[in-house]
Amino acid sequence: MQKPAKPWTLGSKAELQRVRMRAWRMTVPSIAPQELKRLLASDGQEVAFLDIREFGEYGTGHPFQSVNAPFSLLEARIGELVPRLSTLLVVMDSSDEGRARRAGQCLADLGYSNIAWLEGGAAGWRDAGYSLFAGVNVVSKTFGELVHKQLEPAEIGAAQLAEWQRQGLPVYIIDGRPVAEYNKMNIPASMCCPNGELAKRISTILDGDTETPVVINCAGRTRSIIGAQTLRWLGIKNPVYALENGTQGWQLAGLSLECGSKRYYPDEVRVDPAFGAAARQFAESHQVAAVNEPTLNDWLADEQRTTYVFDIRTEEEYRKNGHAAAVHAPGGQLIQAFDHWVGVQNARVVLIDDEECRAPMVAGWLALMGVDVAWLRGGRDSWRSLRNFKKQSESDLRLEIPRKVQLEEALHPATLCLDARPSMQYREGHLPGSFWANRSLLNEQITSTDYQQSVVIIADMERAACLTIELKAQGFKNIGWLASTLVDWQNKGITLERTPNKPNDTSCIDYLFFVHDRHDGNLEASRRYLAWETDLLAQLDDQERSIFRI
Repeated sequence: MQKPAKPWTLGSKAELQRVRMRAWRMTVPSIAPQELKRLLASDGQEVAFLDIREFGEYGTGHPFQSVNAPFSLLEARIGELVPRLSTLLVVMDSSDEGRARRAGQCLADLGYSNIAWLEGGAAGWRDAGYSLFAGVNVVSKTFGELVHKQLEPAEIGAAQLAEWQRQGLPVYIIDGRPVAEYNKMNIPASMCCPNGELAKRISTILDGDTETPVVINCAGRTRSIIGAQTLRWLGIKNPVYALENGTQGWQLAGLSLECGSKRYYPDEVRVDPAFGAAARQFAESHQVAAVNEPTLNDWLADEQRTTYVFDIRTEEEYRKNGHAAAVHAPGGQLIQAFDHWVGVQNARVVLIDDEECRAPMVAGWLALMGVDVAWLRGGRDSWRSLRNFKKQSESDLRLEIPRKVQLEEALHPATLCLDARPSMQYREGHLPGSFWANRSLLNEQITSTDYQQSVVIIADMERAACLTIELKAQGFKNIGWLASTLVDWQNKGITLERTPNKPNDTSCIDYLFFVHDRHDGNLEASRRYLAWETDLLAQLDDQERSIFRI
């Protein structure tokens, strides 16, 4: 059953070059870094500034307001990131190596009508005198540091909190991260309650206790700071602290973390009317509008302005009765990773919940981040009847999914088997004879080819569909897709190949090493990460600082 490794099938390099040049022909206009910087500073100017490099490349350095839309997932993600087809859309690669122009062409094929590529790419941005920021979620992380500097929430160090625990002093330790992150590692005795849920659930957690201290933690700094300040603004009487440097600070203090804990936020809650009122007052004090159904219907019908609508409740609530067309964005994570959901600067954002509590709280935070945001009054009864509420991903319906194939076809010696999963997954285990492929590297990975050869892509459906577009542009016609089910393959007797160093680190452009190393107990990586986070504010120029309203 196992297929031996074999070299690429040879073909005409001249033919390949001709196909590439045809695919990359210059049909998309350019924009200079200085002009783009001017547009980003223009009040109310909608622009989607997309870095189409892979995740690891983006994380090594990107403009402050750029949003990552990796080429390997471009068509799959663009509909939600940039839902309005006439939005001004600027794409950027590393150094004008052709990827941005190719991405622009692909976006034009989807119907986007106002596209430009950044002259010189990221290198051109830097050469124009503008900063490149390492890391991800940079705008949200910088905002957290700004909140820390301006509002000075009380903090507690890991050693002091551990001493409280050793002495048996009562304390609520609330982990403000999502369940999945909490399960991976958490402070002993802590409870998981994501920041976006605090306004609804804190009264049930405290159960009338107004004296016991409350400590909010996350993995680093931002969500600890945001969570602690949220409780201050809700007006709870208990002493509130942010855990300094979160679980990383805990480990750096020589303390141990738990794994796999199941202490979750309560499902059944009684919302304290006082906290709901405090959340709405907080939103109102920062000029956040509470809109009704007719207003939101008008906004959704407006073809000149982008409006995002997010259901910010828990995933369980969304699955139970969320609108089929709504985009789910848990409130705490929307603050933490805003650019994961929103690709258009100066777009309008509307939040919905079902009790007029969480949405205004999160909306108030987004307003301070500089977002034009509102929340829907009336809760679930209103948003279910919105007549213009349609899916925010018009283009994803146009994705062509390659035909599904069986394992035997992928293993056939005549098949070119491309494993397009993330590089680290390929290293951990892949089919014998398969080659790791990334759309951004495809021109280097396929240096010669036989276009008549059968090709099978191993990946999730989104990556397979996006790679298919590129393979077809290069001339391949017979393309199939095999979903990645490693357990099933192993159950069929396939011995997976494991290659810890292949692809090599340089080729792993979809992986950001310095972010992940800290999660594996690498204390030096944690120190570097925390230093990166606290240094973000110092890197801002006046235009970048001006987007925040705090």
